[in-house]
Amino acid sequence: MVMTFAVEFYETDAGTCPVREFLDKLKVSVPDDFAAVVAGLAKLRNRQCHREPLTKPLGDGLFELRHVGKLNTRVLWFFMKGQRIIAVHGIRNKGRAIPAQEMETARKRMHDWLRREFNEKDKFRSLS
Repeated sequence: MVMTFAVEFYETDAGTCPVREFLDKLKVSVPDDFAAVVAGLAKLRNRQCHREPLTKPLGDGLFELRHVGKLNTRVLWFFMKGQRIIAVHGIRNKGRAIPAQEMETARKRMHDWLRREFNEKDKFRSLS
């Protein structure tokens, strides 16, 4: 039995979608890298692809989808109940390590998403 996941993108309170914006810029600037990252995101739907070299755990519940090229392209994400993957941040850099500031951005977005997700569930419970 193949375990299938849904891949979703984080949205801010204002309705912007940082990962989608990152991908839109990548599509224009480096179409080949864009195609590879989108293919990688599609592979994330299959549980068997949740390992290296495509993905790598980063700690604190975050993972990275990796595409290596002239610049490394990464989409940072986390798992959620119900076989969901939430993509929260996209970056490109030359080095192997993800800069601390980028990790902090991803953590903040993950915590924001979780806070809003659980607040919504609490709202529905109180209405029942």
